[in-house]
Amino acid sequence: MTIDSPAPNVQVGVFDLNGQMRGKRMPAKKLDTILKDGFRLPLSICGVDIWGDDIPNSELVFASGDSDGYCVPTGRGPLKLSTTIEPTVLIPCTFLQEDKTPFLADPRQALAQIVDKFKARGLTVVVATELEFYLTDPNSVYGTAQTAPIKQDFPVIESLDTLDLHEPFLNAVYAECDAWGVPADAAISEAGTGQFEINLNHVPDPLRAADDAMFFKRIVRSVARDQGLAATFMAKPFGDRPGNGLHVHFSILDKDGNNIFANGTEEGSEILHHAVAGCLDQMPASMAVLAPHFNSYRRFAPNSHAPGAVGWGYENRTTAIRIPGGPDVARRIEHRVAGADANAYLVLAAILGAALQGMDKKAIPFAATTGNAYSADLPKLPTNWGDALDVFEGADNMDEIFAPILRSIYLKAKRQEIARFAAEVSPFEYRTYLDTA
Repeated sequence: MTIDSPAPNVQVGVFDLNGQMRGKRMPAKKLDTILKDGFRLPLSICGVDIWGDDIPNSELVFASGDSDGYCVPTGRGPLKLSTTIEPTVLIPCTFLQEDKTPFLADPRQALAQIVDKFKARGLTVVVATELEFYLTDPNSVYGTAQTAPIKQDFPVIESLDTLDLHEPFLNAVYAECDAWGVPADAAISEAGTGQFEINLNHVPDPLRAADDAMFFKRIVRSVARDQGLAATFMAKPFGDRPGNGLHVHFSILDKDGNNIFANGTEEGSEILHHAVAGCLDQMPASMAVLAPHFNSYRRFAPNSHAPGAVGWGYENRTTAIRIPGGPDVARRIEHRVAGADANAYLVLAAILGAALQGMDKKAIPFAATTGNAYSADLPKLPTNWGDALDVFEGADNMDEIFAPILRSIYLKAKRQEIARFAAEVSPFEYRTYLDTA
């Protein structure tokens, strides 16, 4: 991206395991040096917990002397920030070790390793994402955006009137996405009051697709703040309303640009079935990254369009994996498990890594589900955070997807988060038991 005039401030950063961007603010005179050589940051910032606290028993902290690595630009920047007081540009970066090899605990590098495996086979993965979020009142603990024009307290699914009421917000989001090269497409008003979904178009590069998803979340939050609102990608911000999902669509092209999931039928090719089987096989173990937070597991409720079981089907939105209809050239897999609160780099690494395992093994999936998958006899996904982490830790072949260093610090960070949540007494719990227990 070309910068028309110098910006006095430069932000540089990487996305950590929780999808938070961490880095530095630097003066503009450093811009050329950053773009050429990068800069140094502690490797441990990839593995802090959701509150930004170190993990004392992590390999990246005391055991290694909390050493630095190199943050180098991804090539996606400088990006102008339109919602800052002073002109500012953002330089997204990724981590290298001291010897300039990829640091595999960096989520972006984890995905890059999977993408390289596809490239080595002469394959290109085409990815699109769909992200849901709520607009809320920043001054309210619970409740939707009553500061905005919308006043309904009932579902407004795919309401054009709701989109009209939020036109200033949506216009600003699309303008910022256009400036950042994020391919924002259709917007819909989702089932929850104040809930929206915006689709990001297919791109033939999973790293760019993950960048787009992560940038999109930052754009939505910053535009909302600029307009006196708050935007949340929490998986289940309101107990009585639908959750926020991150649906992933992908197909695979051969070296001649042909979709290898297509075979002239609605069922798709054998390779599509192999990829589905791989995704199904690793789905329980992948839950730790598809549903990475305490709140994530509230989203998986019966009849909520959030799948709670390992299953797949054709044009079936009650299953975890859906094969959409449409023209043969667009034959693809839709993976519907991840929450919008998840780290897109880890989500795509988990899904695409599992699909590749299935393709390499020529695995065969069990029968596709027809009808309501919530009432079908299917293997269940982990229903709580601790169980998901245990399955992730003990899963076979997961080291083929995530490096041991990433799995280790991820597990330690998440278990530190669990311990802190367990130590907190909620206001509801206190009110319930104050005079009754």
